[in-house]
Amino acid sequence: MSRGALGKLVVVGQGYVGLPLAIRAVEVGYEVVGFDLDVDRIKRLADGDSYIEDITDERLTSALATGRYLPTVESDHMAGFDIAVIDVPTPLEDGNPNLAYVEEAAATLSTHLRTGATVVLESTSYPGTTEELVVPILESGSGLTSGKDFHAGYSPERIDPGNPTWGLENTPKVVSGIDAASLEVVEAFYGRLVERTVAVSGTREAELTKLLENTFRHVNIALVNELAMFAADLDIDVWEAIDAASTKPFGYMRFTPGPGVGGHCLPIDPSYLSWKVRRSLGQPFRFVELANDVNEHMPDYVVRRLMLAFNRMGRSVSGSRVLILGLAYKRNTGDAREAPGTVIARSLVALGADVRVADPHLDGDTLAFPLVEATPDELGAADAVILVTDHDAFDYDQVRTHARYVLDTRNRLDGHSVERL
Repeated sequence: MSRGALGKLVVVGQGYVGLPLAIRAVEVGYEVVGFDLDVDRIKRLADGDSYIEDITDERLTSALATGRYLPTVESDHMAGFDIAVIDVPTPLEDGNPNLAYVEEAAATLSTHLRTGATVVLESTSYPGTTEELVVPILESGSGLTSGKDFHAGYSPERIDPGNPTWGLENTPKVVSGIDAASLEVVEAFYGRLVERTVAVSGTREAELTKLLENTFRHVNIALVNELAMFAADLDIDVWEAIDAASTKPFGYMRFTPGPGVGGHCLPIDPSYLSWKVRRSLGQPFRFVELANDVNEHMPDYVVRRLMLAFNRMGRSVSGSRVLILGLAYKRNTGDAREAPGTVIARSLVALGADVRVADPHLDGDTLAFPLVEATPDELGAADAVILVTDHDAFDYDQVRTHARYVLDTRNRLDGHSVERL
């Protein structure tokens, strides 16, 4: 592995956030160690096989060919790093933040931390995580002092998987440091990777920025989800109302209903903010907790709507064949983390339905349900089809033609056999 002219970068975590960062850093001239504990994932990367839509096999292969990208499970390869970025999951466990992956990453990096190096956290967490959790672990494991011996900062990730317009390079990057010197180094690093950086005064402000962005989306999605439920009961076309409201050129931003929220952000990030407020101030963050309640119950609402449709047909869910179109949480991606479609499928199986899934972006080996193709025969054999994730790869004309009944949660279809959320 040749030495990069811009220095050595370690990216801990080679998932939807860490891999694009690593590849981009190689492209601008860094020597990059992509560290991940998933052996199968690292093997695929070493073979030039990308599992992320935003990074093509060709781009990955080009990075490997430079000799400056090393995907590895061996932490010894971190030695001598100039900059390290932590991009690991921060899941919830019983409603509380689980920062075990962040703690482990910081502890591992601390054994290789040297004077003059910089560590940046990108994983989403509550305000205070960088300075109250990560920095003390780095100091304890290295014997060095932050600010004096090494730099540290926080920069919230803004990766939107599958977005054809906004990627890592052209999305403004919020940056921060634990002090002025750290901010200068962090901003210079990201300035080489992206078109624009946005500096804020401290790590807590940067951490809150990420939570604000996703809480804003979470609350507004909950608003239109609840509105959709009421509109259905009132026999009002909520989609037409949303289309009409979207013509207003000011004071309104379009959000649409759906079967629930999924992925690594919306089901989790706002709860980090709510947890921090309750823990530090002893008060509930009512907007977040209400939004959680609405969005978490949308899969149940989808199942109820299907049950009502079966009742009108004189059928029972039990013994019926249901085809779910799209299980990934996000359109045109293979990311099924926290996917509402999984909740819907499990609920229907529990009710006795024969559930099959069609999703061209997912691997059947990772699913708990039979994975099929949305062929005319499969569509026609289903007693009901639920459009959960509206991938562009689906042939919607075939769905209209062959499906006997469709519950469309994404407003993608029309026709006499289609019922919209």
